[in-house]
Amino acid sequence: MYKEDEMRINNKNKSNTVLLYIIASVLLFIVFLVSISAGSVGITLSDTIKLLTDHISDSGHNLAINESLKTILFNVRMPRVVLAAMVGAALSVSGAAMQGLLKNPLAEGSTLGITSGGALGAVLSLTLGIHIPVFKQLGLAITSIIFSFLSIVLILSLTYKIDKGLSTQTIILTGVIFSMFTSSLTSLLVTLSGDSLKQVVFWSLGSFSGRGWSHVKLMLPFFVAGTAVLLTLSHELNAFSLGEEQARYLGVNTKKIKLLILALVSMLVGISVSVSGTIGFVGLVVPHITRLLAGPNFKKLLPLSVLFGASFLMLTDLVSRTVLSPRELPIGVVTSFIGAFLFIYIFYNYSNKKSR
Repeated sequence: MYKEDEMRINNKNKSNTVLLYIIASVLLFIVFLVSISAGSVGITLSDTIKLLTDHISDSGHNLAINESLKTILFNVRMPRVVLAAMVGAALSVSGAAMQGLLKNPLAEGSTLGITSGGALGAVLSLTLGIHIPVFKQLGLAITSIIFSFLSIVLILSLTYKIDKGLSTQTIILTGVIFSMFTSSLTSLLVTLSGDSLKQVVFWSLGSFSGRGWSHVKLMLPFFVAGTAVLLTLSHELNAFSLGEEQARYLGVNTKKIKLLILALVSMLVGISVSVSGTIGFVGLVVPHITRLLAGPNFKKLLPLSVLFGASFLMLTDLVSRTVLSPRELPIGVVTSFIGAFLFIYIFYNYSNKKSR
């Protein structure tokens, strides 16, 4: 009787998980279609689907559809939407991984100061003209990734010296102080930047405006490699959630895995910052909502964070470019507005649980 009940519960959990994956995938597809259709120049969903079908089949049946609409769809909106999806997925899965590694629901790129560190690297690359011949944008991306990694190592090292328990309050406080420090350096670079002022301001606000297929190609290999490896570390992250000592008993090489996760998170956050500027709180909002829906198991949490993260940032980008149309609202403003309220809510609940 007990085994039958256990099997029934397992089957129910599996069906719920499959349903959640289906919902997340359908949501992603719908948001993608709406995002590439909506804008200052409206394209109906039926025309969008016809153009996509023709493009995939290379049939050219719908020649009656205005050529300018094709240009807007495939050369302006689609690369922007695809890039937003990748950045959203990268920041979400990074946030989920950091929260599991540090056992801290508030850990993510912007709260830990990793994003501001990456932004400093990007701005420094712009102002000093650091680039790699042939691949000019790659120099900026690599600088941003290196600064992201150095930021997270420095922040956690300082936190450990102050508080060996790595408490939530100490980590967040150190992250805030580090963010203020890097922001002041960024402001100094802005002051000295001269002609590159507009480019530098972009990194502090976050936007996908003017992003094209070259940016998608730049981010794609980093995104695929970083996300794929993180998804394979779900067992190790589940072990870390039990405590570092318990993870060692379960056969996890904690030092090696820690370094690997920090490197992967730095790579994903750094490459995201290099193509979109500073976009905060995505790694906080999406994993938290996903955890409420799917539970704490990282085998489900990580892949669902990728799907929901992509949908979330595509939707946020859609709001940022349509709510004040024809003017565009920086996407970092929208995500920070949502994330600030959720941050207060999570911090309040987490502090109350710790005090009990």
